[in-house]
Amino acid sequence: MSLLLPLLLDLLNMEFKTEYEFSLPRGYVDKNGDVHKDGVMRLATARDEIAPLNDMRVQRNRAYLIIVLLSRVVKSLGSLSEVNATIVENLFAGDLRFLEEMYNRINEDEATVRVTCPECGSKFEKEFGRLGES
Repeated sequence: MSLLLPLLLDLLNMEFKTEYEFSLPRGYVDKNGDVHKDGVMRLATARDEIAPLNDMRVQRNRAYLIIVLLSRVVKSLGSLSEVNATIVENLFAGDLRFLEEMYNRINEDEATVRVTCPECGSKFEKEFGRLGES
């Protein structure tokens, strides 16, 4: 399967992206007053979504989950050497919402599958929602 995926993507003329550039609406202001707006977010792994659940900050306050999660997947922001939870928690609220929406958009887990009705033979597309939703 792993050998077929690159071939299938080439055949479909699709590019499999794992990193996405963004520009924050306002930008992170560092201690020197410099504004950092442009960055890169990568696709999340299963570990990225599971590991924060063991973080004591998340266990004490579930709302902190997005802070830890974004600090794992935002690879760069302006000229900062690293993006950590302290930086994410000091973003303006609008920038945090922007990154959360971007995270959801690029890690979308909805799928559409072409199926055939076993009774009448009609073909149609069936859309499956997010994992855990019916």
